Amino acid sequence: MARYRFSEFVLSPRRRVLIRGGREQPLIPRYFDLLVFLVERRHEAVHRRDIFDRVWSDVVVSDSALSQAIRTIRRTLGDDSREPRFIRTVSRHGYRFVFDGVVEEEDEPAPPAAEPVPPPAVPAAAATAPPDIAAAEDFFEPLLQRLTRIPTSAADEEDQREAAELLHALGTGETLARLGERPRHAFARAVLRDTRWDAPTAGGVPVLDAPSPAAVAWHLTALRLRRAKRIAAARWAGAALGGGVAGALGGAAGGLILAAVPTSTASPAVAPVLAVIGAACGAAGGAGVGAGLSVAEAAFRSRRTIALVAGGAAGGGVVGLAAQWLSRWSLAALVGVHLDVGGGIEGLVIGGAAGAGYAVSTAFAEGGLAAPRGWRRITTAVVVGLACAAATLALALSGRALVGGTVHLIAQASQGSQALLTPLGRLVGEPDFGPVSAAILGLGEGLLFGLGLAFGLTRRPN
Repeated sequence: MARYRFSEFVLSPRRRVLIRGGREQPLIPRYFDLLVFLVERRHEAVHRRDIFDRVWSDVVVSDSALSQAIRTIRRTLGDDSREPRFIRTVSRHGYRFVFDGVVEEEDEPAPPAAEPVPPPAVPAAAATAPPDIAAAEDFFEPLLQRLTRIPTSAADEEDQREAAELLHALGTGETLARLGERPRHAFARAVLRDTRWDAPTAGGVPVLDAPSPAAVAWHLTALRLRRAKRIAAARWAGAALGGGVAGALGGAAGGLILAAVPTSTASPAVAPVLAVIGAACGAAGGAGVGAGLSVAEAAFRSRRTIALVAGGAAGGGVVGLAAQWLSRWSLAALVGVHLDVGGGIEGLVIGGAAGAGYAVSTAFAEGGLAAPRGWRRITTAVVVGLACAAATLALALSGRALVGGTVHLIAQASQGSQALLTPLGRLVGEPDFGPVSAAILGLGEGLLFGLGLAFGLTRRPN
């Protein structure tokens, strides 16, 4: 495996270190991978899409995440975007490593370890300043003023993130102490909290123990959702599509099985009807749970598992309650049938189970919204499907009707309906559609929904 020398730097992919003058320069892992990728392909301009596929192959991130990474690498290298020595922006394309004197050499298996660089106490500009000037100048205050002003453009927001990273380099604790409760301190704390993931030397930025914790949490959530809103919206739509397809397949299969049972009076025409019902229910459930998971994953980087369970449960519960109210009102108003149709509790339980399965199976995701590929994506779908199946099985055993059970209840209350599921109960030895057949049907519904939801949610956008 090769290592690379350029200017006063040594880049060792084997040891995963960047060394400058015998001192290791801290970079978070994805930023290190990006620098290696650009150096490896230094003879060409690397497209942004190729960078995302290589560096963020298992997650989906916004374009601003790449801009943040490039800005951090430039600062580590002492580069200037206006007159770049190392990394040049190629307009409407991507980036290119432009230093002309890169030396590629074999990396020793076990060279002497580089001395770790301590967290810088002042910005690089202060390192070369005369002692009396460096001591007299306050490097915190100008950065704090940049951080607390009201941004008017995307460029201002990126400038504030850069100021936050520099403040982390100066010292997170001292920054928070100097920030105090000055105007817009809650917003500034939110930016500092968000950028600590991109600053290797950053300290902790508490939210609950901060002044105005609710305001800090609100600004932090809004900031992260604003940066990921396009991705979150696409994932919400994908989850709705996946849930709808799964529901349609389940409804059609159930209708065909029902029509094929010798004792059934149902015709094959019941299959497309049940497919439409299944698609509508699956799409609505997928939209609710998918929206909850997308928002939670975009807004929370710490306590991710709790956030995903809560987000999935909230999304599923809201959609379930809406479906419950709409079903009861429609049946009573249109056909005079009064049934105790459920939905709210079922959506809450299934959504929470989906969130738990998704959190466990995508624990590898860091810095973005999970987008596994290949076998990892299949594994994620299977885990989410099994989690949803366990939830629907528990609901069915507790006597709560799911989609199939609700269809059976409506058919029982109607005259001459072909959608009675009694023949399915007789297939498993029950005189009617009973607890065993309801449990089997619920298990299948949950498994299909979880599979469709996960495949739709983890679809990587073009």
